[in-house]
Amino acid sequence: MSDDDPYAEAGRKLFAGPCDFIWAAARPDNLPPPGPPEFAFAGRSNVGKSSLLNALTGRKTLARVSHTPGRTQELNFFALGETARLVDMPGYGYAAVSKQKSASWDHLLRAYLRGRAQLLRVYVLIDGRRGLMPPDKEMLDMLDAAAVSYAIVLTKRDEVKKGEIDARLAEVAAGVARRPAAYPEVVFTSSREGDGVAHLRTAIAQLLAERGVAIAR
Repeated sequence: MSDDDPYAEAGRKLFAGPCDFIWAAARPDNLPPPGPPEFAFAGRSNVGKSSLLNALTGRKTLARVSHTPGRTQELNFFALGETARLVDMPGYGYAAVSKQKSASWDHLLRAYLRGRAQLLRVYVLIDGRRGLMPPDKEMLDMLDAAAVSYAIVLTKRDEVKKGEIDARLAEVAAGVARRPAAYPEVVFTSSREGDGVAHLRTAIAQLLAERGVAIAR
């Protein structure tokens, strides 16, 4: 996608509008009623999910940024006006979380993925410094089994040497190439520098347009 992509301006307008926290669900029976299309964000603890959500919406405190792994313990829903919703999913792969809590999160995520017809795509955030790790592959297995469309977003581009960026992109793209529910494009982002942020806004606007959802001017 380029700056002159026809959906780029729609994406900018979408994320420049209101974005408010509306719901937190810790159990499958406490999910919000069906509403606008949803875009969920998943990733290992401390991968930079909160920072990316803040960068996408141009806010500093939409999602709380923490250096404590396992801080996000619920599915947190944010409304982009009446057009769409962003969903911040609990971080996975944090070893210090109790087995009971880990099982509870797993049950919540599976229930959400299995029964959420308005979920258009899950963006799986991967630490760009490390590439795909075993917990990431487990999440991708879950998404493939649920037949939920997902795309890979690499984070922390500003912390990766420039000469290693293309190789990391190619490595991760190859790692998901044969997965049935994976979108083929991998985006490398930096919440600090803004790399890839406009690209994600554009991609979300395009998905909405393809579903016939109008973005208010």
